[in-house]
Amino acid sequence: MPLKRGQIAEGKVIQTVFGGRGIVSLEGEPVFVKNVLPGQTIRFRIKKASAGKCEGTLLEVLEPSPEETLPDCPHFGACGGCSLRTLPYEGQLALKRAQVCQILNEACEDPHFEGVVPGPVVEGYRNKMEFSFGDERKDGPMTLGLHRRGSYYDILTVDQCRIVDEDFRRILQLTLQMAAESGMPYYQINRHTGYFRHLVVRKAYHTGEILVNLVTSSQADPAWEEAWLRSYAEALQGLRSQDEKSDLPASETSGLKGEIVGILHTVNDRQADVVFSDRTDILSGRAYFREDLLGLQFKISPFSFFQNNTAGAERLYSIVREYIGDTKDKTIYDLYSGTGTIAQVLAPVAGKVIGVEIVEEAVQAARENAAWNGLDNCSFIAGDVLKVLDELEDAPDLIVLDPPREGVHPKALRRIAAYGAERIVYISCKPTSLPEDLGILFRAGYTVARSCAVDMFCGTAHVETVCLLSKLSEAKNHISVKVEMDEMDLTAAESKATYQEIQEWVQEKYGFHVSHLNIAKTKRKCGIIERQNYNLPKSEDSRSPETPKEKEDAIIEAFKAFKMI
Repeated sequence: MPLKRGQIAEGKVIQTVFGGRGIVSLEGEPVFVKNVLPGQTIRFRIKKASAGKCEGTLLEVLEPSPEETLPDCPHFGACGGCSLRTLPYEGQLALKRAQVCQILNEACEDPHFEGVVPGPVVEGYRNKMEFSFGDERKDGPMTLGLHRRGSYYDILTVDQCRIVDEDFRRILQLTLQMAAESGMPYYQINRHTGYFRHLVVRKAYHTGEILVNLVTSSQADPAWEEAWLRSYAEALQGLRSQDEKSDLPASETSGLKGEIVGILHTVNDRQADVVFSDRTDILSGRAYFREDLLGLQFKISPFSFFQNNTAGAERLYSIVREYIGDTKDKTIYDLYSGTGTIAQVLAPVAGKVIGVEIVEEAVQAARENAAWNGLDNCSFIAGDVLKVLDELEDAPDLIVLDPPREGVHPKALRRIAAYGAERIVYISCKPTSLPEDLGILFRAGYTVARSCAVDMFCGTAHVETVCLLSKLSEAKNHISVKVEMDEMDLTAAESKATYQEIQEWVQEKYGFHVSHLNIAKTKRKCGIIERQNYNLPKSEDSRSPETPKEKEDAIIEAFKAFKMI
């Protein structure tokens, strides 16, 4: 009996794939359900029922997994942040290890996977949080926190969140109290009216410096706003550090463990529910905080990208430094470089490091930080990677890629691979986007020499993945084998892909069409024997045009992809 949309069903989660989706077998069909764990028995509703892909919505966990424990966070379940929090940490690592290993094994024959490197700090590790103003139920009291799981509008006040420290929670509580007492409404996305929008708190793990940024619309009387913001800044400044107030623990005072070094007010009138600056004013202090990382210092502005887990970033970058190997006198490209943290970590023992990043503010921060750290062999360029690569004169010996979640644009990745760098270290924050990019690098002659995952997001389903790729000529244990094929073998090779499949592959990867004649000529050039009289000219005097080199190269890549050569 086919599954139907709206149908209520029960079943046991037999497996989870990366991203928190579980698989339940129902009437022989796999149904994907989010926010579940392996071994749970659940009740769910079918929300999509199509051939080969059924999806369900979790209604209730009927029986927990045998490995589960009681959650230690009062917001667990309602908040969608820490979906693995009921698993002991070793269980979280085992789950992530299995998921990443499966992804990499499907991408290549032997990824040399070294497992998951544990996070050095499991609790209170985040150095940045973006809280939203709203309400938990329609027309309810004002809240400040994170979105309820599965909801676009409902906001939970997560004042007991476990992945941030006590300073975040105290600042959140004070801000919510003053905003609620002000009588001004929160900004409603669907109506585009209201004042309070977001609270962004950033705290350095090593230095303890805190930056507070209140984000509002411009929908307030200027005189009232000026007076209220002054009171708000004074109240925050009243949260002096614990050391300044008394010897009592922070739980018995209103003090902070860290120090607020800057209080900012950002005006954002964009309709989208994102933190954006139309204007940012300093209410107190300065517009940046300082952080230490692997012996270097960084100035981080309110909108600069910086890894959200400082201790985890140190572990991640140490692995990158280990994987990249000898960098003495080498030229290194750090592509998608953000504020240049990786570039500067590698620079002290490199010849030259060139960072490329599309966000101009991040590039400016990278330049300032490099100067601050006394690194004169780093340069940073603002622009799209694909366009900037054509302007660079120094060819790289080594390349580090740390792209956005969706990976690298295929054209940019082919351009990167064309340099033929000895080694490429690829850092992926979304392992499911990694296989497609690895496929392009494999076709360019690279192979995975080492790989691992780094748990930067303890308690959540996310994980960073690091791959070291080497050119085949550089890879250890590479064996050259000469194979002579007879006509029967060549005919078998020829049959691996049809002309139409090759045409579709080239069209998808390179964006242009190749003809049957182009393919036939390239087959003969590669030694793949054509069938008798197949694609021969009509007469001995007939001449056919040569295949353009660009098309020939693309066809050869298709042959390799289909394992025809």
